[in-house]
This record gives sequence, structure tokens and C-alpha cells, in this order.
Amino acid sequence: MKELNTNFFFDIDVDEDNHIRNFFWTDARSRATSQYFGDVVSFDTTYLTNKYDMPFAPFVGVNHHGQSILLGCGLLSSEDTNTFVWLFDCWRRCMYYKDPEGIVTDQCQAMKNAIATVFPQTRHRWCLWNIIKKIPKKLQGHNQYKDIKRIMKEVVYKSESMDKFETNWGNFIEHFGLVDNQWLTSLYEERHRWVPIYFKCHFWAGLSITQRSESMNVFFDGYINSMTTLQQFVQQYDNALQHKWGKEKEADFGSLNTVIHCGSQSLMERQFQKEYTLRCRLSLDRK
Repeated sequence: MKELNTNFFFDIDVDEDNHIRNFFWTDARSRATSQYFGDVVSFDTTYLTNKYDMPFAPFVGVNHHGQSILLGCGLLSSEDTNTFVWLFDCWRRCMYYKDPEGIVTDQCQAMKNAIATVFPQTRHRWCLWNIIKKIPKKLQGHNQYKDIKRIMKEVVYKSESMDKFETNWGNFIEHFGLVDNQWLTSLYEERHRWVPIYFKCHFWAGLSITQRSESMNVFFDGYINSMTTLQQFVQQYDNALQHKWGKEKEADFGSLNTVIHCGSQSLMERQFQKEYTLRCRLSLDRK
């Protein structure tokens, strides 16, 4: 693939016996696309483990149609800090040393360490959905569980400022006697990584959760599975990308050939009509 296109990028990490330990690659189009849509990235390793027991680790962005796009991926032998540092460094090099402005992951400590090492200026956000779905496991044994769950969500989603969140959270903890709950204490200490109000002033391309990465299950459905060999994996990955690009071209065609009539004489609305993609125009129209 490198011979077919010199902008194809890959790197292989081997152990002392020259066995493949970690593997990273991305195609030329993804490298070019990253210059436009690589400012916010979702990264996750939960989608698929192949026949060699190597987790699949995709970097996912969002294009101008709101579609998920792949910006590179790795196959890993482990999920420790050193492995993620190697992978993030590969991605950084292949993307011409342009660091993302924001990255969304789960609460993996190894990812957190690696991001701080490789992308020290990047805003690191935790997947809110992953945190909320842990509430039953962490708090269901409490006598007032239903009220705790309801009030906690209200505090997280409805606090109108950072100060208000901190006040509401303190009242919530005190009211239900949860001062000694280690999970809630650790969440509060890292509140700047997951509570929505702390990200209000920054662009996130609609990414507050890692479900963009987890949606790779749909993206690759019919192309790869847990028994796919490494060679087949790369080939099928390319086939899946070709299919995805076809969907993007369809969306481009729709945006260029569909007119949503303005509802007023506003010059700003006419500018939206001319410059925005169909998805964005429809979203604005609904608002």
C-alpha cells in the first residue's frame, strides 16, 4: 500500500524477538482530511479484538456533514501507558505534528497518562455516557438510589455555571450522606474532564461521548470480525473506507443540489444557506 501511494503511513513496533507488538496505519486521504477535521478526536479501544487478541484502536473525527470519519487506527498488544504513548506519537507524526485541540476517551488511566505526555496542550475529555452508565453499579446498593440517580443527573446536566455545579454537587453529596463514596469523590476531583459546563466555551464538534468510536461496530459491519487476519484486516479496512467515502460524496451532492428556502430576509440566514452543508442548514432550520 505504501508503494501504491507514498502518503500512506504505517509504523510497526516489535519486541526483542522481532515479533509484532503494535501496529499503526492510516491512508493518504485520512491524513489529508485530518488537516480539516482533526481538531477534535474520539479515541476508544472497546470495539473489536482480533484473532491475535490485539485490541483495535481507531482515531475518529467528524466531517462537515456530521459523519464519523476515520483518521487512522492501531492494533495493540496491550493497553498500558507506554503502548498508548507509542500509538499517539505515531498518529502525531503521520498528521504532520498537528495536535488535536480536544480528545474524548473513556476513563482509562493509561490513556490519560499518555495524552498528557504526547499531547500536553490538548484538552482531554472523558466520555460522559460511560460515566453515567456506571451509576447503577456504583450506587444501586444505596437506600435512596432512585433519588440519588435523578438528582445527580440534574446536577450534571442542568448546572448553569461551574460555581453553580460545585455548589449543587456539594449539596447533593451532603444531602444523601455520600461524603465517603470514593467513586463520587474521584469524579468530583476530575470534574473538569467530564461535566458539560466545563466545556461550554470550547468547540467539540458534537463530541461529548466516545460513541463515535463505538459506532465503528456499524462502520465495519460486514468487513471485519474477530477472526480476520492482520493482512485481511488492512485490506478490509481500506474497503470500508472506500464505502464511507461514497457516503460522503452522496452527502456532498445532496448539499450542493438541495435548496432550503430562507424563512426571512436576514442576510445572515442567506449566508447560512450558501455556506453551510445540508445537515447544518437543516439543524439551523429546526432551531
